[in-house]
Amino acid sequence: MGELVDRVDEQDQVLGVVDRAEAIRQRWLHRIAAIVCRDEDGRFLVHRRPDDSSRFPGRYNWMLGGAADVGESYEEAAARELSEEVGVHAAPRFVLKFLRTGAISPYWLGLHEVVITSPVRPSAEEVAWHGWLTETELEALVRQGEFVPDAREAFDRYRDLSRAERPLR
Repeated sequence: MGELVDRVDEQDQVLGVVDRAEAIRQRWLHRIAAIVCRDEDGRFLVHRRPDDSSRFPGRYNWMLGGAADVGESYEEAAARELSEEVGVHAAPRFVLKFLRTGAISPYWLGLHEVVITSPVRPSAEEVAWHGWLTETELEALVRQGEFVPDAREAFDRYRDLSRAERPLR
């Protein structure tokens, strides 16, 4: 058996434990934690996925993240993914959660945000290139075809949050 995840329902309540590959094949809902990384100047960390990646090879993304493990909260999964993907140990702050149909399968996306004040050390397995972009630069990139499609809706929802609702600025 491969990576195990909690299968959840339309209210994000756990139904049972399943193999993630099976959840994708059967289009069962599961949980994904994503992190938006900002620097002290408010710029966004953007990365390009490796060309040999199994999901969205060579595409750009403004979020890091992955599936929440069995019994893992969105916040715990976000902190783990942040450490695994860019070598940063921090507690990302929850921003929003929403149900996605997804390009690969449906899922609940828990979006988090963190300000990074130390150098990032990207995992070569997850990140082929990275850079820091302003919100205007990021918005232009999001609309291009080379961007991970699922990340577009998350960007729009994040951008539409009022300044008062945004946890970090």
